[in-house]
Amino acid sequence: MNAPIASIPDEFRTDAQTLWDFHDLHHELRRCDVGVGLGSHDLGVADHVVELFEHGWFPRLVFTGANAPTTVERFPRGEAVHYRERALELGVPDEAVLVEPRATNTAENIRFTRDLLSARGIEVDSLLLVSRPYQQRRAWATARKIWPEIDVVCSSQRTPLEDYVRSIGDADRVINMLVGDTQRITVYAERGFAVPQDVPALVESAYSRLVEAGYTARLVRDCGS
Repeated sequence: MNAPIASIPDEFRTDAQTLWDFHDLHHELRRCDVGVGLGSHDLGVADHVVELFEHGWFPRLVFTGANAPTTVERFPRGEAVHYRERALELGVPDEAVLVEPRATNTAENIRFTRDLLSARGIEVDSLLLVSRPYQQRRAWATARKIWPEIDVVCSSQRTPLEDYVRSIGDADRVINMLVGDTQRITVYAERGFAVPQDVPALVESAYSRLVEAGYTARLVRDCGS
């Protein structure tokens, strides 16, 4: 097996950048009732949640996520549990952190977070969703579908694509994730998991070229969310 390449091949860089830019919603930050860190393989999500908490964008936070095949080795106790440990390590008070440890997809992240906050008697009118950079658009569309009465703001670490690839250490993995999330914008809306969004022709073309180039590992082939 070839070692992972930590730089995007020149012939795919423009198309990958097009998808990267598409998934960044460029939301302006505003104070919200709760910050929600969506579990993944990327510990940078937890770091960004802590940064936003320290700047006063929300008074409490929820980390949500169990495990996936891509995270179980790195986070054996569960994504949300490891994110919480990271936040406490960085100085967030224990009483400010809630953990939702069961969610295995984005829809469950939102639904189970809503249920947890309700069970704790915490009234919520707004969420600041924190995700991987290329998950913003899908996270927003999912939240609008499942919890439509809530005002949703999305944020991620402001990292250039090549820097993000170097931090992950595997360009193919990142491109596959970009392609998979782009497909999910349309597929999940069609299946009722998320609200519909327009996908510009430039994005469709970049997506199609990357699929033709073999970046298909994260494509949806069967049912699921």
